[in-house]
Amino acid sequence: MNEELLNYIILFSTPVIVGAAVFLLKLNISKNLKLLLSFSGAFLFTICILHLIPELYFNWNKTIGFFIMGGFFLQLILENFSKGIEHGHAHTHTHLGIFPFSVFFSLLIHSFVEGMALIEVHHASEVNHSHSYNMPLLIGISIHNIPVTMVLLGLMFRQQIKLRTQLYSLLIFALSAPIGLFFANHFNEKIFSTGLNFNFLLAISVGIFLHISTTILFETSEQHHHYNYKKMAAIIIGVFIAGLTLLL
Repeated sequence: MNEELLNYIILFSTPVIVGAAVFLLKLNISKNLKLLLSFSGAFLFTICILHLIPELYFNWNKTIGFFIMGGFFLQLILENFSKGIEHGHAHTHTHLGIFPFSVFFSLLIHSFVEGMALIEVHHASEVNHSHSYNMPLLIGISIHNIPVTMVLLGLMFRQQIKLRTQLYSLLIFALSAPIGLFFANHFNEKIFSTGLNFNFLLAISVGIFLHISTTILFETSEQHHHYNYKKMAAIIIGVFIAGLTLLL
């Protein structure tokens, strides 16, 4: 299968499959969600440290750190609107039946940027530019979208949003990252002909992931403010699988 098509399928299908499981299998959204979040946070943090950051600094650019910081603080700003849905929380104070627009649209922006950052550019010559796809980042986005999708649907269920609206929202969210990737692919030649470098998008995405993953990892359990054994096991498994993925 074409690599580009596979990326689109994975990005789109993950939220759709999770949403279908929630709707059709009547999954308990809160059950074991913290463990899944711990796993995804550890996975994201590991690929940032072991793969994405070293990749950004391989061809050193003194400005790249500013974009990482920019992504970190962009996520901080987005969370004022998303209410923390990216790391498993969604606290709103709107009336029942009112769609959470600020949460939803901030989540779309977050997902769109991540999709754009999947492009890896290789400067073969001054004229031709080739690109591939950042597979560890793709896996990280897909894993992270599992709890995010569950929390989004749980929020809309608690707000008593109509089922049809929930389905449309799920479809739009599932399309947001593929549209970001399509944008990056479609404008690749035009953008690089101007001398710009797509590494800044990856740097922004790394900053976003660092904020999300560290927030997840440093959140303590509700009782006695200590990590419990299950959460620690989920973190260790996330680190191990991320490291194994990079080696393979």
